[in-house]
Amino acid sequence: MIKFNAEGALGFLPEAPDYKAAEKALRTLKEGTGEGSGFLGWVALPKSYDKEEYARIKKCAARIRDKAEALVVIGIGGSYLGARAVIEAMLSPRYNEIPRKGPKIYFIGNGISGEDLAQVLQLVEGKSVYVNVISKSGTTLEPALAFRIFKQFIEKNFGKEEAKERIVCTTDKARGALKNLADAEGYECFVVPDNIGGRYSVLTPVGLLPIAAAGINIDKLMEGAAKEAEICLKEDGSNPALAYAAVRQAIYKQLGKKVEILSCPSESIRFIAEWWKQLYGESEGKQHLGIFPASCVYTADLHSMGQYIQDGERMLMETFLCFDVPRVKVEVPFWEENGDGLNYTAGKEYRQVYEAAKEGVKQAHIKGGVPCMEISAAKQDEENLGALIYFFEAACGISGYMQGVDPFDQPGVEEYKKNMFALLGKK
Repeated sequence: MIKFNAEGALGFLPEAPDYKAAEKALRTLKEGTGEGSGFLGWVALPKSYDKEEYARIKKCAARIRDKAEALVVIGIGGSYLGARAVIEAMLSPRYNEIPRKGPKIYFIGNGISGEDLAQVLQLVEGKSVYVNVISKSGTTLEPALAFRIFKQFIEKNFGKEEAKERIVCTTDKARGALKNLADAEGYECFVVPDNIGGRYSVLTPVGLLPIAAAGINIDKLMEGAAKEAEICLKEDGSNPALAYAAVRQAIYKQLGKKVEILSCPSESIRFIAEWWKQLYGESEGKQHLGIFPASCVYTADLHSMGQYIQDGERMLMETFLCFDVPRVKVEVPFWEENGDGLNYTAGKEYRQVYEAAKEGVKQAHIKGGVPCMEISAAKQDEENLGALIYFFEAACGISGYMQGVDPFDQPGVEEYKKNMFALLGKK
């Protein structure tokens, strides 16, 4: 379902990508013989997920859609990026401003900003509010602080008894501060799987409950992921995830290109890139190694970053993310006066203008010394987004093993936490 094209990159390489090494890395992934093998639950997830819990997710999401005017989703990193990415890709970055059935959705607890919290509290005041707090431990500072505030808000406005329905927890199945609180208070709980790390958890209850509450068809999302899994686990040239991993690692190792830009076609895909950045940055950035993930939205960012990409330090590779069929058709009108001189675009759809811009950009960047790849899906719909999620996860696991690191841990993120807790006076 996902297509990969490396024509704009292979000409830069003095040697062919090491596809044999990529196949070996894929076998390591499938057989669970590498580092981090305890976190490979996502590999078989699209077919082996807990069907009983999945049914509960759909039932809970239907209740939220029926009764809530606002859903506050509390989480950080992998506990929120994937859900927000799918929701914005399917509905719009402006989904809360568009009249539709179901609740407005607000993401909070993904930073430490009293201003952000105060604004969301103001936006939901007087509304029927539900909260989905997502944290395996319940002690991660940012979401835990936000949950304190919204738990208080729910209890003050609806009472402790009704809070049992309005607060839903996605957390560890058996232990941790949030699980203990949920059991004591009687909140409904969904499980953060032990064998799936946060950045690989979009297709678990972590992502599926908010996505379903937004009215998005999670059956189609999972079907797309399942179909793509069959392709991305093949050890041959038909596997686009294997090819993507092999080519980007070849560009990194042979050419020393240390930054990959994921270039997106619209604002609706910006959070797909934000999720991708965490997935690859946290998986590969270890032992002073790794390709730094960055992103641009074209053509807007050409007017801010285009100069650097074209003429700056030659440390970049670029991957264009594309969808073959536009979701809407907008045609450029004809002006008799033609004061802007743009009548040569009249009658063309915006998609045609964008495609010309994309090809022009790609040609310019290749000429400027930037190896360019392209990842494409047929449509921007649930099935293809599910496929894209699995594609990126599989490619990340392969690429990480090719690089020689554990793609499933994140030891470096603990250092700042130690300093922060000490400065806050934690004993």
